[in-house]
Amino acid sequence: MTSDAAVFKNYLGAKFSYTLHPLENELFFLSKNLLFEMGIKEQAISIYDWEGSKIFFPTGKNSALPFDPFAAAFYLVSRYEEYLPHIRDRHDRFDAKESLAFQNNFLDKPLVNTWAKRVKQIILGYFPDFHFPESTYHFVSTIDIDNAYAYREKGLVRSIGAYFRAIVKGDFAEISERTKVLFGKQHDPYDTYAYQLEIQKKYKFRPIYFFLLGDYAANDKNIQPENKKFQSLIKELSDYADVGIHPSYNSADNIGKIKKEVGKLSKIVNQEITKSRQHFLRLKFPETYRNLIDIDITDDYTMGYADYVGFRASICTPFHFYDLDMETETRLVIHPFAVMECTLKQYMNIAPEEAMNYIKPLIDAVKSVDGVFIMLWHNETLSDAGIWKNWRQIYEDAIVYALEKK
Repeated sequence: MTSDAAVFKNYLGAKFSYTLHPLENELFFLSKNLLFEMGIKEQAISIYDWEGSKIFFPTGKNSALPFDPFAAAFYLVSRYEEYLPHIRDRHDRFDAKESLAFQNNFLDKPLVNTWAKRVKQIILGYFPDFHFPESTYHFVSTIDIDNAYAYREKGLVRSIGAYFRAIVKGDFAEISERTKVLFGKQHDPYDTYAYQLEIQKKYKFRPIYFFLLGDYAANDKNIQPENKKFQSLIKELSDYADVGIHPSYNSADNIGKIKKEVGKLSKIVNQEITKSRQHFLRLKFPETYRNLIDIDITDDYTMGYADYVGFRASICTPFHFYDLDMETETRLVIHPFAVMECTLKQYMNIAPEEAMNYIKPLIDAVKSVDGVFIMLWHNETLSDAGIWKNWRQIYEDAIVYALEKK
């Protein structure tokens, strides 16, 4: 990169200018102001349709494209809009409905990848001998362990409390099931780990597990990390998968708690923990990512919405977090996911027989731009029982479709 006009003019290789006016007859992309600004302010954004895609930051006829793909991509990927004033939901999260992508019907499209592909075509049109690094589509399965077991290993006090609540509600089916599980007469419904391993071996993929190890609270109800059987489970799963921390609900604004939870997981698996996904997908810019950077997390998998499937940052490839307040690129790599099963069932009220109608187009969109399709599942939703009846099949169907060659 250069800001010296003479250096640019004398360079004989592939090149393009990104400024307000072309220097001569070179490949030229007209720049909008965004990438040359300091600070954060409201941006005047109007969405247009172009070549079957959505665009904004229009430029006019002199530019190689009728919009500024670099400013538009930066706005979406940096999550610029999440730094601006907005309404947050009851879990203190940015609501999908507040986003530019949702309001303009492109949440289900990895627009940035599509634009990048178009820019590549334009550059190759001018410089056919130029070689771009090859990118290939691939699939990543991730599983959050919010609650390792439904009834087992909860301890006497929690089990008695659960019985009492079930009696008050008159839920005798739960009382019966809990009793059978605790006395070894029935399998714990959340213990789906043998099935998961079977699927991983069958389709030959290595997932990522995120473990919740926070102190017990209203929204943090996993087994205590000191529990030996829970530790054995974590160790066993780490033999077949990568593992990461699932920072507790109550750690979202407390770096000390996150650091403590990471330390517990690191001690259990005897390895450094570098991967993370926020519990309840609680993500606030830039505080959450700054905290993760400070405790040496290198890869985060929180980038997605709880209430809608799709591409929160309009991209389906990993990217480095750019801290807008500090105006600097960081070492933290963000891995955006496209779909979570709880989103489909609990937020969008999608029946299992309709689920693949939402999952397949997302996979197709990622494949079309050679991106990375990441999906999020939970151990309890693979129980194939109760409210999650038939969702186990959706999990396997999604894996099969995601692993199919283009």
